[in-house]
Amino acid sequence: MGIVAGLDSSSESTRVVVCDTDTGAVLKQGYAPHPATGVDVDPQAWLLSLGEAADGGLLEGVQAIGVSAQQNGLLVLDAGGVLVRPAMLGNDKRAQTAAADLVDALGGRPAWAEAVGSVPHAGQAVAKLRWLARAEPEAARRAAEVLQPHDWLVWQLLGRPGRRTTDRGAASGTGYWSAASGQYRPDLAELALGHPVRLPEVIAPAEPAGHTPEGLLISAGTGETMAAAFGLGVSLGDAVVSLGASGSVFAVHHEALADPTGTITSYADATGMHLPVVHTLNAVRALRGTAELLGTDLEGLSELAVKSTPGSHGLVLLPYLEGERTPHLPHAAGTLSGLRRESMKPEHLARASFEGMLCGLADALDVLRGRGVEVRRVFLLGPAAGLPAVQAIAPSLLGAQIVVPEPADYAAIGAARQAAWALGVAHGTLAPHTPPHWPAAASQVFEPGDELTVGQSVRQQFGTVRDQIHPEAFGWNPNA
Repeated sequence: MGIVAGLDSSSESTRVVVCDTDTGAVLKQGYAPHPATGVDVDPQAWLLSLGEAADGGLLEGVQAIGVSAQQNGLLVLDAGGVLVRPAMLGNDKRAQTAAADLVDALGGRPAWAEAVGSVPHAGQAVAKLRWLARAEPEAARRAAEVLQPHDWLVWQLLGRPGRRTTDRGAASGTGYWSAASGQYRPDLAELALGHPVRLPEVIAPAEPAGHTPEGLLISAGTGETMAAAFGLGVSLGDAVVSLGASGSVFAVHHEALADPTGTITSYADATGMHLPVVHTLNAVRALRGTAELLGTDLEGLSELAVKSTPGSHGLVLLPYLEGERTPHLPHAAGTLSGLRRESMKPEHLARASFEGMLCGLADALDVLRGRGVEVRRVFLLGPAAGLPAVQAIAPSLLGAQIVVPEPADYAAIGAARQAAWALGVAHGTLAPHTPPHWPAAASQVFEPGDELTVGQSVRQQFGTVRDQIHPEAFGWNPNA
């Protein structure tokens, strides 16, 4: 038996868990917030937060550390390894125009999807590099290498060695590394920045990045999405639906998926498999908007919704409040359809908001299913997953067993599991292609049961309205 640590440096805080290598049991944990900032931040704050989270001897006896961190951040270094400007965070929207420029520069969305499995968007490192070249040309001229937050943290823990590393998961979100080929496209980084730049070495999932000056093994690390999937223990046949203000749906798959429309982003996972993901712009924001309209909160909205019946007495909410990414309707607005005197009640509007959100996410899930991704069960993540209305409605609309894990620091747990894997490989007790078996997360499970047919009817009602209002949504031809 040994102990390992996983640290997750998100956009808001650092969380540290210390786990038993054999059982995965969380033995100790620590937390520290990050200072409130804008879209630029001094990454030294991440190190200070890590020190605070690990204070009080939390890491005493730890043999290996894994690092998870926020995705889509960018740190630009000069030839001497010094930052040329503060780190840019993933929620930075300044690069929207730069992303569109890059799409055109390579010949359109299909060309990017074929090259790296994704189409540039404002969050990606490749778009940030193009923004830097346009908005801060002096900093761009000094740029000699680029890292992401987890790469930079691993490098700092190792004492800033000459070797810089990353992993498949984090690399697959940059816009200049292909999960399909397992190779960088350095020409795309150069296209964005205007000159060649050094990129970190992509190492295997169980390969150590190195050892600290004190002798602690540091594993490859990965992005938060990949670490959370690894911490949850998702595998083939599993999909994950994340309920934030916006939504995301991803699944474990055996191969990268090239999607010429750019609807699917082809990520790699933390084990050697793939994580195709589909994003929506509207999830819980549709619930919050409806709750405000009805003068209640999410819990109150859920209580109202369960008083209604499937189909919400004919009310259909298309939840495209911020435009939509899946389907590609960037200029759309939300639509409420089916208003009749008998349907104009708070409980029916409340249920329509839940059905609209979940039908939108089911549309995203069907994009993956349509490409051959097997989905036997769906993990629901986010605080809204605990709402009774979500748990009652989701199984029939998503058409699968629903798993709602108990709240836990799954990204940090995934980082710890990776550390245990690398440690086991180093000691000869684990194989490079066989992660440690840790018990599945404690969860509630909900089955669609006899409600599956009812759910299909609700989805058909939603789809009919969607295709009438937005016939171009999924390429539907009204004259076919």
